[in-house]
Amino acid sequence: MRFFRLALGIGIIVQSAIASNWTMLVVGLLFTTMPVFNIGCCGTAGCATPVKKNTEPIKDISYEEVV
Repeated sequence: MRFFRLALGIGIIVQSAIASNWTMLVVGLLFTTMPVFNIGCCGTAGCATPVKKNTEPIKDISYEEVV
């Protein structure tokens, strides 16, 4: 995924320089710096969810047969 983002960023930079679209050059720089510095939308390992610790003991469940 990092190589894909790097290639996409370089492609955007080249195309925006050829078309003289300097706004898209900023987007290309963004896509290029993300894989180089290993950052993303969430940061490094930022998408992990915290584990909820349950301190209650597990209770036995009793079932009744319904006829």
